This record gives sequence, C-alpha cells and structure tokens, in this order.
Amino acid sequence: MSIITSTSQAIIGEPEVVEDAATAETSAAWAQLKAAAIAIRELQVQDGSIPDAARHAAARELVSAITAGIRALAPAFPHDAEYLAASIRDFDRWAAEGFGVPDFLDSLVAFQPQQHRVDGIRHLVIFPMYTQNGSSDRLVEALIVETIWPEFIAELEAGDYGNKLFVSLRLVDFTPGYDTNSAVLFPETVAMREIPSFTWGAIFQDREAARYRRVVRAASEITNLDLPERAAAMLDDQSLAERAFVMWDIIHDRTHMRGDLPFDPFMIKQRMPFFLYSLEEMRCDMTAFRESVKIQRALTARVEAGEELTAAEQEMLEHAPLVQYAVIFDRIFRFAITGNRTRNYDAVGGQLLFAWLHQRGVLHWTDTALAFDWENVPDAVVALGDAIDDLYWHSIDRPKVAHWLAAYELVRSVLTPHPASKWARGLSDEILAGAPKGYTDAVMDDEFPLSMFFETLDKKMKPVIESTVGIRGTDD
Repeated sequence: MSIITSTSQAIIGEPEVVEDAATAETSAAWAQLKAAAIAIRELQVQDGSIPDAARHAAARELVSAITAGIRALAPAFPHDAEYLAASIRDFDRWAAEGFGVPDFLDSLVAFQPQQHRVDGIRHLVIFPMYTQNGSSDRLVEALIVETIWPEFIAELEAGDYGNKLFVSLRLVDFTPGYDTNSAVLFPETVAMREIPSFTWGAIFQDREAARYRRVVRAASEITNLDLPERAAAMLDDQSLAERAFVMWDIIHDRTHMRGDLPFDPFMIKQRMPFFLYSLEEMRCDMTAFRESVKIQRALTARVEAGEELTAAEQEMLEHAPLVQYAVIFDRIFRFAITGNRTRNYDAVGGQLLFAWLHQRGVLHWTDTALAFDWENVPDAVVALGDAIDDLYWHSIDRPKVAHWLAAYELVRSVLTPHPASKWARGLSDEILAGAPKGYTDAVMDDEFPLSMFFETLDKKMKPVIESTVGIRGTDD
C-alpha cells in the first residue's frame, strides 16, 4: 500500500488538539500533517501543481489531512494564529481550483516571524516552496522550528547592529526538502502569484553550527592543526557554536545593503561573473569578522580599565572571538571544498581567504601541519575586507564591466586562474567591446581551480562533508 493511500485512509475526523508547542513534534497531529505533506509531494510536478486529474481525489484527501493537522496544532502556536488560518484557506483554495500552480501569497504575508524574536518560541511552517541547496521543485514543505535569540543578540540588534528582517532558527522536525544542505528559510522561495515586499529572512543556525563542528573537527585532525582553547571548546558545545553563528550572521546579513556599494551588489537574478558573488559574500563575512574584533577589543579595554560589564556584554566578549574562528575555519575548511566546481562562488571565497592569509605569513602549512600566527591573524583578515571595500568604493565611478575586470584582478592577485582562462590571458577586443553577456560567457566554470593543498584536503574530507547533509543540532 502506498503512503498516499495509507495516509488517505488514516483520515478519520480531526486529530486531538495540541496545546503545547514544546511537544508538538511528537503529537499525532504533526505526524498526520507531515505524512500527508510528504505524500502530496509525490503528486506534484516541478512548479508545484498536480496536473494529473486522476490524482486529484487523493490530493484532496491529503489536503484535508494537512488542514486538519494545522487546526489541531494551531492552539500551540497562538502567535501564528493569523498565518495558520490563512494557510488553511490557501490549501483549501488550491484544492477547490483544481491544483494548479499553488498560490500561498496570503499565508506568506500573514507569516511574520521577525515580530516574535523570543528565545525558544516555536513556529509551525508549511508552504509549497523550493529549498536553497536542497530541491529546486516547489513542493509542500512542513517544518517545526524554534527561535534562537539570546539576550546578548537582542542587545546587539537593538544597538549598532540593527537588522529587523533577520530571524535565527533551530530545526525541530521537517519534510524531505530540508533533509538536504539547505540551512535557510526565505520567503522568495514560496509559490505565490506576485512578489510582495519581504519583511524577514531566516537562517538555521543549528544546522550551520552542527556542520561546522563536524567538519572543523575532522579537518583539524587531518591537517594536524592545534586549535586554540576557545575554538576547541566550540567544537564540543553545540549551543555555544549556535550563538556564535547567530552573532556572525546578524552582522553578515545586514551588510549586504550597507557600505559603499556598486548599487545593488547581490541581485540574485542579475547575471554576472560568479567571482563577483564570491567577493560580496566575503565582504559581508569580513565585516562580521572586523566588527567582532572591534567588539572584543572595546570590551577588553573596558575590563582592563576596571569597568564591570553587564551579563549581555560579557556574552558579547565571550562570543566575539568565536565568530572570528568560525569565519576562518568555516570558510577554509567547509566552503572551499563543498559542492561541485561549477561556478562555485562560496568555494572561491574560502580559497581566497586561505591564500590571502598564507601569502601574508599568518597561516603556515609546514611539515604537513597547519598553523596560524593568531596574534596577527585579525589584522590580516581585516586587510582583506579593506581590499574588497576599496574595490567597491572605486566601483561607484566605474562602468559595470570595468568593475568586473577590477574585481577579477583582485582575485587573481591572490588565486591562480585556470591555465586556459580567457580572462587571465586578456579578453579579446570583440568581447571587451561587446555586451556584458560576453564577459560572463568567457568565465570558465572552474575559473580558479583548487590548489594542491585543497585537492588533497577535498579527497580526505569528502565523506565528512557528505555526512552533513540533513544534519541537525542534536546529531552530534
């Protein structure tokens, strides 16, 4: 018997009402909702519709199971009452209109998790959507998530690092679209009739922290790296790592629209050479690193002057150096070798940071052991951020393709391009005089290949990287 048939036959009335979000994932209502969501995915095609009319009867049964599950779970999530009611209406309308391309705009607009940034508060989330680094199909996904919002993060956000759109979450349970590498929940991935003004974006810091801990632990053993005491402590403490990633991401995320920018540097649908995305992501990471250094030094100076810190400030001081370790190790150990070599801009960012630190004498690969000159690392990392900032500052006065060429020169001054690279040899007059498309087409899929160090590390780390697919904070 298929899951579709068995789930349909299991729908007998409404499941028992759930009133405590803390136990929602173990309830019969959630089990029914999740099973129905998984089953209806088998009926959907890439755009989320169910074109086969012969399957509509089964689909209606599954929608009934989903909406019954939402109604039973809703009392446990009173802060999401308006959203959950709208979700039921969107599912019912989808079924009534014959399961065309789903339109969940109304429920998406009603879902406002950024208004409930309270540590530990949970949300029931269900949309037809694709998942970044997961599935490109807009299938029904259902999740129970929990907010990570410690007091020191609330104070950072209320102070110099305001970011009203940022939401930090922990995965509690989820459907198969999140049994992947996806670590974000973005409203633009939802199936909807029109694009509204987006008011939030969420990152699953528990997944990021869990991946980091597993990968860095393995990589440090492989490279014989003697980790600093606080960096090692983060590998043994999921909660500590999560909070460090929240601090990193809240500063990173706000940076995308701040600074001397070449208008909008990170328009997702804008076609441009992939190394431009590398530099934008690195600019935001380097800003998070720079600001954590600034916070650490300022608070340390106050302590040394005999001033007493508040509890939140003490946590900021504790986590600021952890952010610095996280940026460095996540970038060079995970980003550099995760994914394929087809326009992998995150990988180039990791390669760039490693080579920059090595060439400035603060990272050493000697006698098959990796070592850092930690006293001088902060200034070297900040210098990379300064170089990217300087590129951006000059770009405001440059044509687009001139900015692209200058960006390439910055990257190639650190990384060695592919020997067959048209960009490295010098683009032809025909390309230079033509449309931007010609510039982009001339970039190789693997414009900056892995160094011998990373080729070897990649082979040794591949099983570890693959093991992090679908990881959650409770897996280690």
